[in-house]
Amino acid sequence: MRVHEYQAKKILSDSGVPVPQGAVAETPEGAREICHQLGKPVVIKAQVHAGGRGKGGGVKLASSPEEAERAASSILGMQLVTPQTSARGVKVRRVLVEEAVQIQKELYLGMVIDRAAATPVVIASESGGVEIEEVAASDPEKIRKVDVDPGVGLLPFQARRMAFELGLPGGLISSWGHLVSSFYRAFVDNDAFLAEINPLGILEEGRLLALDAKMNFDDNALFRHPKIEQLRDVEEEDPLEVEASRHSVNYIRLGGSIGCMVNGAGLAMATMDLIKLCGGEPANFLDVGGGASVEQVENAFRILVSDRAVKAILINIFGGILRCDVLAQGVIEAASQLKVKVPIVVRLEGTNVEEGRDLLKRSGLNFTVAADMQDAAEKAIARSQGSNR
Repeated sequence: MRVHEYQAKKILSDSGVPVPQGAVAETPEGAREICHQLGKPVVIKAQVHAGGRGKGGGVKLASSPEEAERAASSILGMQLVTPQTSARGVKVRRVLVEEAVQIQKELYLGMVIDRAAATPVVIASESGGVEIEEVAASDPEKIRKVDVDPGVGLLPFQARRMAFELGLPGGLISSWGHLVSSFYRAFVDNDAFLAEINPLGILEEGRLLALDAKMNFDDNALFRHPKIEQLRDVEEEDPLEVEASRHSVNYIRLGGSIGCMVNGAGLAMATMDLIKLCGGEPANFLDVGGGASVEQVENAFRILVSDRAVKAILINIFGGILRCDVLAQGVIEAASQLKVKVPIVVRLEGTNVEEGRDLLKRSGLNFTVAADMQDAAEKAIARSQGSNR
């Protein structure tokens, strides 16, 4: 789960990370009032779940309440297009109004989980304000990493060593150590799997300040963090993905025309790879899970066909916990109720596979049963090219 910049800054601030003064506004008048209360120049920042907002016109400076109102008016309601959005962009519904500061230098500070090493990793760079991927590609020697033993946490000497490697002046070593320790605590205590402060500003008066913030959280751990779960903004998410989450279906929309329904994440990835290998484009990732019921299969199928880009459907099931006959019954009921007109290719193997195939054949619906995965992918691609949807 992702949160907005202002929400991430609140979480970091609660753990001791210094952030600029500011507040959120949903109207131009609200932005004017916040600027008036701060009594200083401000920066107006669109609050959307995408980076690169400045390049799309979503970040503006204002030196007075009147300018803040005009800037907010131009940003609120716009369809903001950035390198991280689709071509149609995302609608801006709120802005963050916070104090503008004089920056001496911009740093990068981030944290992720290294799954291979099974540890959190603190990442820092002297090149802040740009995407860390760009720094890694152009100047990899400017990236510093520290693996943190989760049993003991981030140790003071690790933070100090990173500060020396970044070339920070001696007067900032102590405040850097406090900030990085607070950042680590916010990451671990809230079950985040990604956190970034980019840029982390060194101000002219010699302070460190988190000028931007991003945090993503582990969905599977949200039951431990109800306050964070309440920060979810479904308006920033794909409606079909939101609907899928309500039915405990793992669904991610992609850009292709072959709708996929698979049980098991590994098999789903292999199915999408095979579609690509055979010259097609998957429309989605959809994992109904190992123990899905008829009702869950129906819900998954309904979500799948709601994507108007889908020209054909490929169902690839290896029946273990989820029996092939249960899957077949759910697909038949869903296809009948929704009056699905796109071609459906089915590949079944595993528990009760013959019963499942027999149900599909006797359904009277337009199912194509494939012999294996490659046959299924090729047939789905061929059927999609003849679809009139």
